[in-house]
This record gives sequence, C-alpha cells and structure tokens, in this order.
Amino acid sequence: MSSDRILGDRVAIVTGGGRGLGRAIAKALAQAGADVAVAGRDLEGLRTTVAEVIAHGQRAIAVQTDVTDEVACEQLVARTVEELGRVDVLVANSGVIHRGSVLDTPSHEWHRVIETNLTGTYLCARAVGPQFAAQEAGKLIVIASNFAYKGVPGFVSYCASKAGLVGFTRALAVEWSQFGVQVNAIAPGYFETDMNAEVRSAEAVMKRVVRDIPAGRMGLPEEIGPLAVFLASSASDFMTGETIVIDGGQLAH
Repeated sequence: MSSDRILGDRVAIVTGGGRGLGRAIAKALAQAGADVAVAGRDLEGLRTTVAEVIAHGQRAIAVQTDVTDEVACEQLVARTVEELGRVDVLVANSGVIHRGSVLDTPSHEWHRVIETNLTGTYLCARAVGPQFAAQEAGKLIVIASNFAYKGVPGFVSYCASKAGLVGFTRALAVEWSQFGVQVNAIAPGYFETDMNAEVRSAEAVMKRVVRDIPAGRMGLPEEIGPLAVFLASSASDFMTGETIVIDGGQLAH
C-alpha cells in the first residue's frame, strides 16, 4: 500500500461531517483510503460530503444523527458496521457554540452546548467501544479546541465543554489502553468555517483575531486533514491521551 493510502483497510465515522472541519476530515480520510460514514443533523450537508468521499473512490454513507440521543448513536455504529463492514476510527467532531455572558445565558443554552460537545462525544464513544474492544484495536479522535486552554469571556459554556473533552481524552485513553485503542484529541484554533462566519464578516473583529495569531491568518479546513489522518493511522499507535493544538501559534502568542 502506498504511503498516501495508509488508511486503505479502515472504516471511519465522522460526526458533524456535513460541513466545516468535519467535511474536511472526512475527505482527508477518504483520500488516505478509508471508507467513511458521515453523521450529523444536516442531511443535505451529509450527502454533499458523501459525494465528495465517493469522488475519491471510497464508499460512504450519510447517517442523520443527533449525538445527544443515546439510541441514535448506537444506531449510527450499527448501520456503519452493517453497510461498511466494521468501524476502525471515530472522529467525534459534532459541536455547537453559544455566545453570551453567564448572567445572560439561559440554562437550556448551557445544556445544549454541554450535551452536544461533551455528552455527545461520550455517547458516541460508548456506542463504538464494544466494536473497538472486540477488534482489540481502534482510534478515537476527539475534536476539542484551543478554547479549552483559554479564558474567553462570552464563551464560558464552550470553553467548559472543550476543557472537559481534554480531560475525557486523557482518562479514556488510560481506560481503553487495555483494548489496544488509542484516544487522542485535536484542539483547533480559528479556522475558516461556518462557526466563525460572523467573525470573518466583521472587518474590525477579524483584524483583532488575526492579530493574535502568529501565522497571520485563520486556518483552512483542509489543513486539519493530515493531522486527522496521522491519528487515524498506525503511525500513531504509540501515542494516546494527547491533545494536539493546531492554531497557527495563537496559544503561544
């Protein structure tokens, strides 16, 4: 197998795969040879990602999924095994954001962020865990954020959920080591996705954000793909419990 097809025998699930970083990761995994199940709420977006994966010569399915629904997560894994044969990689990417001070944030918005970002990752991991344990192999890639390490006013629920994912990654890596499973996280900074479209549309805000990024720009979605491929491949077999920051140097600034 050529080095650019290092995932040629693997099947991956990517949640939040209908847009943004999820779509970019799904495409990168397909380019590396993986078949991909893309999951999320936006069926139209999922179908677009599926078409792009198929264009790379790989099998793909779209599974409309609410990651806060325990049964839906179990059905996602079951359908992937049924239609694609197995599951080797789970990229837990689904996420939402809420902006507002704690005093102005209604409890239902707090719960929406925590339940999607943190609990949704737990439910997907728990659903795929038996497959990984039976195979005595698997890769769980958690999408956290550099906000896990920053105190950002107006984003307390998002920061809390992403910091929780860093701790989740460490603990689950130790727990699942008995199964030969690696659990690692990626902590992106600002990337050009729909989630920060409002920032990019406001020139003054955009200048302020970019000023704090040594690279001088936001990341492009496709720039996260190679890192996801590495963590999904056997090249990362001796790496677990780690969170890799990819933010153009923002945290170092």
